[in-house]
Amino acid sequence: MSNPRALTEPAITDSEATLHAAIPKTTAWKDFMALVKIGIVNSNLITTFTGLWLALHFSGEHFLTNLDTMFFVLAGSSLIVAGSCSLNNYIDRDIDHLMERTKTRPTVTGKMSPARVLALSLALIAIGTVLLAFTNITTAVIGLIGVFSYVVLYTLISKRRFVSNTIVGSISGAIPPLIGWAAVDPDLSVMAWMLFLIMFIWQPPHFYAIAMKRCEEYRAAGIPMLPVVKGFKTTKRSMTLWVACLLPIPLFLTQLGMPLVILATTLNVGWLILAISGYKMKKNELKWARFMFVYSLNYMTILYVAMVIVTLI
Repeated sequence: MSNPRALTEPAITDSEATLHAAIPKTTAWKDFMALVKIGIVNSNLITTFTGLWLALHFSGEHFLTNLDTMFFVLAGSSLIVAGSCSLNNYIDRDIDHLMERTKTRPTVTGKMSPARVLALSLALIAIGTVLLAFTNITTAVIGLIGVFSYVVLYTLISKRRFVSNTIVGSISGAIPPLIGWAAVDPDLSVMAWMLFLIMFIWQPPHFYAIAMKRCEEYRAAGIPMLPVVKGFKTTKRSMTLWVACLLPIPLFLTQLGMPLVILATTLNVGWLILAISGYKMKKNELKWARFMFVYSLNYMTILYVAMVIVTLI
């Protein structure tokens, strides 16, 4: 005897069942956090705060008398970073399903419609820019430069076309400390540009380490990351050269005191030694890439937090 439901309901194929089973159950809040790449937002908060704090320190301003500026800068920068990351997900939704680490994003699973994501992205960037403008116009302009460099120069122009995409993307990642500094002192000093330079140089070896671990995923997605186009040997050489470029930076941080200079130098030398060791780890290149990735995260966190601490001593 036939099943009456079978005559009225479409059959679910094995592939559809597999697809639905592969989509993890998440809350709307978790989907939002994934959409705005909350990890990137948080890491940028650290560098933005450091730029703001050091500008207050060198300007002779007190933290407690500038709480309004603190709010506008941290909230504004967080929103424009979140909006830019969301816009990046909107643009890349056609290739994110090809990569393991991005295939569960709400723009891929369909949990958030493209139109809603686009509207949300633009709203976050607009509100963030307005908040930054409450400090001064220079801060808002620098924030918009960061948005432009990430969304246009990196995502739309470089990411899928050029092997130099990571270097282009490093511009936007180095902008947050300038945002923080400009909110207090629009006339960006040498120290402000050193904060920018540290972040700019830091990003290639950090993201090349990720690219090595995810090389086949990037290859499948057609993204010309350095390991995909040039191979691991060239990538390791490039990472070593970028880390070596950090060596002179402590010489420009003497205003923060010798303990900070010594710490920065130690971190730089340690990272360079680790980078050079990669030439001997031909059979464990992915393990080495993981070491480089973890070191880079600790490097950035320790150095920027230390810059704040030394001003309190």
